[in-house]
Amino acid sequence: MSISKRLEEARRAFRKGDSQASAQAHDPARIAHVHREKHGGEGSQYLGEMVYGGLDGIITTFAVVSGVAGAELGSKVVLILGLANLFADGFSMAVGAYLSAKSEQEYYERERQREAWEVEHFPEGERAELFHIYRGQGYSEEDARQMVAIKSADPKRWVDAMMLEELGMLKDERSPLRAALATLLAFIVAGSVPMLIYLLGLLVPVSRQVAFSVSLGLSGLALFGLGAAKVLVTERTAWKSGLEMLLVGGLAAGVAYLVGALLKGIGG
Repeated sequence: MSISKRLEEARRAFRKGDSQASAQAHDPARIAHVHREKHGGEGSQYLGEMVYGGLDGIITTFAVVSGVAGAELGSKVVLILGLANLFADGFSMAVGAYLSAKSEQEYYERERQREAWEVEHFPEGERAELFHIYRGQGYSEEDARQMVAIKSADPKRWVDAMMLEELGMLKDERSPLRAALATLLAFIVAGSVPMLIYLLGLLVPVSRQVAFSVSLGLSGLALFGLGAAKVLVTERTAWKSGLEMLLVGGLAAGVAYLVGALLKGIGG
């Protein structure tokens, strides 16, 4: 069992108020075994990018479909604008995810280098900083001094402590490139859902009204499903999260439809 799976069991037990399951999740022997075990779970690091990338893909693409439908334009226009939006926005989001993750890691490394230099050149000052941080957290003077002595005994552990306690920074282990790819793939796969019926229309004749109705239904289901899946990141109630995303996506599509209808009227 991986650490992430054990944590999920603990969270589920807490939500249900199941003290027995919670006790099992916190059994010391089991915890020790999990931390000794080589485990995977690397994909869970990119769960947030996948869920939010997928949600953005559905919302933005269906907004384009709704705008074109409101303007009463043809299915070919839906495909052209929808696919252009799908790949352009997906690429833009992927680049944004890459640059964001890379910038955070670079900033963390710069701060870590500074802390390592300060630990090496001003050890007493750094010990004093750590001591007062622990005192501010409510530890007694004796406990704070013991904790400082333990942390400062090893340079790496000392710098780790300064990064966390002084700066509140944890190292982001994600690969910027993989974060970008997860965002791009999720955006394209989920964002293609509103377009499926229009792609089918290239092979089988489908009326404009039927195509939009089917696209509306598929998008609604996908929005609710991904909104519910968002609880894997946010720890909220699945059906509430699903309804929330359905509402947000519906409002975005409604605005786009209204704008399209208004522009159609203005254009005659």
